[in-house]
Amino acid sequence: MWALLVLIGVASVSAHLQDLSFDGQKVFRVIPQNDEQVEILNFLASIMEVDFWQPDSVTLVRPKMQVDFRVEAEKTFKVEDLLKESGMEYQVLIDNLQAALDAQFDSQARTASHSYVKYNNWNTIADWTADIAAQNPDLVSRSVIGNTYEGRPMYLLKLGKSGANKKAIFMDCGFHAREWISPAFCQWFVKEAVETYGKDSVMTTLLNKLDFYVLPVVNIDGYVYTWTNDRMWRKTRSKNAGTTCIGTDPNRNFDAGWCTLGASDYACSSTYCGSAPESEKETKALADFIREHLSTIKAYLTIHSYSQLLLFPYSYTYNLPSNYQELNSIAKAASKELASLYNTEYTYGPGATTIYPAAGGSDDWAYDQGIKYSFTFELRDTGRYGFLLPESQIKPTCEETFLAVKYIANYVLEHLY
Repeated sequence: MWALLVLIGVASVSAHLQDLSFDGQKVFRVIPQNDEQVEILNFLASIMEVDFWQPDSVTLVRPKMQVDFRVEAEKTFKVEDLLKESGMEYQVLIDNLQAALDAQFDSQARTASHSYVKYNNWNTIADWTADIAAQNPDLVSRSVIGNTYEGRPMYLLKLGKSGANKKAIFMDCGFHAREWISPAFCQWFVKEAVETYGKDSVMTTLLNKLDFYVLPVVNIDGYVYTWTNDRMWRKTRSKNAGTTCIGTDPNRNFDAGWCTLGASDYACSSTYCGSAPESEKETKALADFIREHLSTIKAYLTIHSYSQLLLFPYSYTYNLPSNYQELNSIAKAASKELASLYNTEYTYGPGATTIYPAAGGSDDWAYDQGIKYSFTFELRDTGRYGFLLPESQIKPTCEETFLAVKYIANYVLEHLY
């Protein structure tokens, strides 16, 4: 059905997504100046449903912090009145969310098949994982590391020339369903690795000497749901006992300071930590795979959006990791590499202080497993489009991010442990 929709064109894609219309919804940005204004935002969230984009929960809002949030169409006037009354300065980042949603699909590559410069739905990505492995048998193999809550296979691609005792780098995309630019990057990375092998000396060396495990979409059920029902969905799609609220935040579901700072034990919250660490089939499959390959995996990279950040542990505590200086200098150099192409500025540092505290994240968990090079990317942009980054930005976003990932991979290869 999707192939047909894509053929018919953009209008149909957006019409299909209008099962749940975002017409008239707005995304606001405020910077509360003091505790009183923070309280006003808490009050706002208590009287109506507010979807926090940045930070991802009202509980994380602090004075002087930039806060982006989405509001239902019929509530926008009420919100503007409340902000004006309180004297809180605000700007409207996105005036009509439905229009922004339609405008995402601005790629010229309107094809029914897979494309690296447009957003692909899950079936297209799944088919692509089989195709890329079949077309590059010397470099790519595909396996299944588990099944999602709704029973979809979780495909993992392994990139690299076969060799004995090779160390590896693990990279995943698509933890949060609505962050579409993330899976787009994993696909781009695989394409780029395969196409430049034998031509680019750095990439050739990397694939000869290292393996890359790439999980193109972690939260497949959620991703599918963003294409069929609710473009703004974030969590998994698992049922929670004793409530009608669906899903867990997979990036709060790891056993790393689980359900403490910046995670919620309320099932309806967008940062719900789950009933227990690894309660989600998706996080369990990922964690099991990494545990089984701990002797070989030397770096862990997880790709999110948005904010243009390169983060490293910790997020669940303000304590610094033991190799803080090294991680900081890698992040600094990788950010510089990234900026060399389009001057895109990234901020880097430990998660808790650079963005906000968040417990139960995969990067902290991987680091605590002994993987000392553990990084989280928050890709473009800084809020103009937020989670609705237009397809025309996929290529530049992926090109620049690829430079940073390549830098980190090369560093890891030169500092194996």
